[in-house]
Amino acid sequence: MSELISADLVDLDLSAATKDAAARSLAERMAAAGRVTDLEGFLADVAAREAQMPTGLDGGIGIPHCRSAHVTEPTLAFGRSAAGIDFGAADGPADLIFLIAAPTGGDADHLSILSSLARQLMDEAFTGALRSAAEPARAAALIRGEEPEPGASRPADVPEAELAVPEPAAPELAAPEPAPSAPFRIVAVTSCPTGIAHTYMAAESLAKAARAAGVELTVETQGSAGFQRLDPQLIAAADGVILAHDVEVRDRERFAGKPVVDVGVKAGINRPAELLAELREKAAHGGTADAPARPAAPAAPMDRGAEATDGFAIRLRTWLMTGVSYMVPFVAAGGLLIALAFAIGGYTVDKAPSVADHFVWAESASWAALLFQVGSTAFGFLVPVLAGFIAYGMADRPGLVPGFVGGAIALTVNAGFLGGLIAGLLAGAVVRAIQRLGVPPVLRGIMPVVVIPLVSSAVVGFLMFLVVGKPIAALQKALTGWLTGLSGANAVILGMLLGLMMCFDLGGPLNKVAYAFAVGGLADPNPGSLKVMAAVMAAGMVPPLAMALATTVRGRLFTRAERENGKAAWVLGASFITEGAIPFAAADPLRVIPSAMAGGAVTGGLSMAFGCTLRAPHGGVFVVPLIGQPLLYLLAVAAGTVVSAALVVLLKRFRARTARISDAETAAATGATHPEAGTHREVTTH
Repeated sequence: MSELISADLVDLDLSAATKDAAARSLAERMAAAGRVTDLEGFLADVAAREAQMPTGLDGGIGIPHCRSAHVTEPTLAFGRSAAGIDFGAADGPADLIFLIAAPTGGDADHLSILSSLARQLMDEAFTGALRSAAEPARAAALIRGEEPEPGASRPADVPEAELAVPEPAAPELAAPEPAPSAPFRIVAVTSCPTGIAHTYMAAESLAKAARAAGVELTVETQGSAGFQRLDPQLIAAADGVILAHDVEVRDRERFAGKPVVDVGVKAGINRPAELLAELREKAAHGGTADAPARPAAPAAPMDRGAEATDGFAIRLRTWLMTGVSYMVPFVAAGGLLIALAFAIGGYTVDKAPSVADHFVWAESASWAALLFQVGSTAFGFLVPVLAGFIAYGMADRPGLVPGFVGGAIALTVNAGFLGGLIAGLLAGAVVRAIQRLGVPPVLRGIMPVVVIPLVSSAVVGFLMFLVVGKPIAALQKALTGWLTGLSGANAVILGMLLGLMMCFDLGGPLNKVAYAFAVGGLADPNPGSLKVMAAVMAAGMVPPLAMALATTVRGRLFTRAERENGKAAWVLGASFITEGAIPFAAADPLRVIPSAMAGGAVTGGLSMAFGCTLRAPHGGVFVVPLIGQPLLYLLAVAAGTVVSAALVVLLKRFRARTARISDAETAAATGATHPEAGTHREVTTH
């Protein structure tokens, strides 16, 4: 491991107080060593990985890590904090911090060694030696495995093969010889988004717990060192399965019919004994829900990693956002094709005959009709995809069939976008209910491929056709009529509300709700829904454009990294990528977010007041020719951008002035000069 860590990548007196500061301090060492080419870009990738799931582990360990295009070679930096840094672990702050950087195309050998390190972190002798190391070179040698701690040895009951780096080329994990006493047999799969650390730590933790419990366990690690498939005979002989993962398990159908404990990867690290006991209990009850206090249904993809304390509202929002996220590509493809068709062929292109029957290669009208009909076909999938993937978020793959069926029925009964939402929730709920039913072992193998799709589709179809479909269709019709009749103050208020939602969380749930509301109206366009789409896109462009403008006119109020981000924000904002303002909001949310919301409200209200319309669901300034009242539309965007930029500049100047006054008062009271006073003056005098 000599090429992965050296003494200059070790900080035994890490003084950072936050996880972001710790990552920056260690990343700066990587950059100084030439291992990271773009410090800010790399830190953004680390932060994005941390946002997926906190990287703190029980035992005082923090392992921020990511794959990044800004990393030249696999690298590890180590820091030791005397005060401890909160990385989100349940047992408190971490004092041992490992920053792991892997290039997007890192070679398997180096990544395998990092995987081996992840396993070592589960060894108390190893972490204890790091806590007592007096020199950076000593710590680096310990991590490389070149200098074992005196007195530490491999436990007698751990085979050497289990501590070795896995061979990535091995096609399968061979089934072990059956023990004479036929112990309880378990197969497990561990995986995490980057496949560098948590994957292998969970595997090691489960292996230790299994040895202590006398359980025969074989783990398949779907991580950076390769995908070594479990032997099918081993799966067939297993008494149960543990899936500890934060990304979808590959070839999950291999485990159909087996009792399964399905959890996030951190549960595999932090409470392996509990998982073994839970699986024993499930197996004893035939893998059904008869075991007390435990649902038999596996955790849905969007529920993995959710906290037990998360309420229904949080889970509901997550399920809905799952459907919306899968729907958006269909929106972009279908909506932009339809918009181009209108631009080329005019607004009567929707009356053109099918291009399968009539197509003239030399006529623009035929090409416009082709674009419109392809786009309409893509748009026709919006509601089924929305419903199908809401159900998927709730109940995993078994939810897809009834979800798609329910979404298609929603279109048939004219229940539209709202019908798709309800159909997806119904499908997910029905599948989860079926999964909790106790079934004979002989039927378990056909449950996911025959019984669940058959029964759930029939139930959802009955409910959508005969119970809820018509009332939802009536509500959808009323909503469409309301949008069509919007004018004056009502339209302006709606535009302001949508603008606030678009700019509150910058691509988060509220932003997606407003966007989904707008694109849902494009499926059955009318003057009101086209105005809503225009207001939503205009408001969504404001936050990054405002930050770009603010960094241009008052650059000294922003850090160097923010000024660089501001240059990119011009393009992102013009392209309707609201997330371009996230780096600014993350650094200063109390000033950036209210400013963005104010500008978004102004733009949304003005767009509605001007009567601007939009048939394209995306595109920013690049679809201006498709906008009704384009000059007034651009004026609305510009007005909101100026308002937002002016507010953020004023708020940042006020903060700077307050900081200078505070420094002066402190200096006067103590008779000393504040050590950072000069820095404040330099940054904030303009």
